[in-house]
Order: sequence, then C-alpha cells, then structure tokens
Amino acid sequence: MMTSPMTSRASRLLAGTVALALAFAAACAKKPETAPAPAEAPAVAAAPTNTAASTAAAADSAAARARREAANKLKAREDSIAAAKALASKTAAELKTALLATVWFDYDRAELRDDTRAALEAKLPILQANSALRVRVQGHTDERGSDEYNLALGQRRAASVKRFFTDRGIDERRLDVVSFGRERPAATGEDDASRAKNRRAEFEILAGGEALAGPR
Repeated sequence: MMTSPMTSRASRLLAGTVALALAFAAACAKKPETAPAPAEAPAVAAAPTNTAASTAAAADSAAARARREAANKLKAREDSIAAAKALASKTAAELKTALLATVWFDYDRAELRDDTRAALEAKLPILQANSALRVRVQGHTDERGSDEYNLALGQRRAASVKRFFTDRGIDERRLDVVSFGRERPAATGEDDASRAKNRRAEFEILAGGEALAGPR
C-alpha cells in the first residue's frame, strides 16, 4: 500500500511533537527540588539555668530551715538547764505547780510544738529527782470533729508527751495516758482563743507527790 507524501509529513510532524513533549517532561523531572528551610532549633538554653537556680533556692531554704530547727533545739536545751537550776531552790508546792502545768498543741496535730517541748523539759528534772512519782497524762481536743476522732487525737497527744519523757530515760511504767477528747473543755467559747485552750495535755499525780524534791 502506498503512503502519500502529505501523510508522511503529518506522521513526521506528529512524531516530532511527541518527542518534544517527552523531552520537556524529562527536563521537568530532572529539575532539582528546592531544599526546605532549616527548622529553628528549640529554645532550651535557659532551662538548665532556671533548674539550677531552683535547685540552689531549694537548698538554701532547706539549710535555713535546718539552722532554725537547730537553734530552736539549742534554745530549748538551754531553757531546760536554766529551769533545772531554778527548780533546785523551789518548794514542794512550787515543784508540783511546775509539774502540773498544762501544755498546748496546734489544731488537729499531736506533734510537740517548740513551746510545748520547753515546758516538758522543765518537768523532766522533777520526774528524774522523784523516782516514786507516777503521773497520768490527759489528752484533750477542741469541739470540732466526731467523738471517735477526738478521742483518738487526744490519745495521740498524750502518747506524744509520754514518748518525750521515755525517750529521755523515764520509765514508761511511771506514765499513764488517757484521752478525754472534747468531753472536758477548758473554755466553752467557739472562737479561736477558746479552742486553742482546749487543744492541750494536762497532768495528774497518781503517786509520790506528797513531798517533791528539786533536782540536785
């Protein structure tokens, strides 16, 4: 079959167009992609400095707290020595008054406060100088809370006082504990001052209090 010259030229033209399109497509495929801009590095440089500052501040706070606690303990010890020297010249009645002095607690707490420890330190020489002396520690609370809770809290307070003395060598058989909870308030008001008077431990002499002797 014969192909006309016009048909041959059309074929060549079509082939050339196809070749040109393929060449353009290949050139586009080889075009290098634009590299993305580098991501910014996260700002972390200040974190170590802040952490170090926080750690240093916490250490300073702990050290200051430790210094205060040591100073308070030293003062309580010095007060105890001074109280013991003062007790040596007191009469039996005055010794009894010192022994029976009430001590106080913070709200909902059974831990001994600094002033409570100082008061107990003043009682310690009397117990040490009178081996026949037996004492009952009574724990009390304010009116807030249930009967059951306050009985347990009063018991913990009395036990804290007893532990203070037994840790310092007083025979535990000389110390009884009892809790009255909120049953025996020292003050009947519902204000803070009245409630503070009810958060207490009181002392009762069971034996050996007839003729108390001062420390020597």
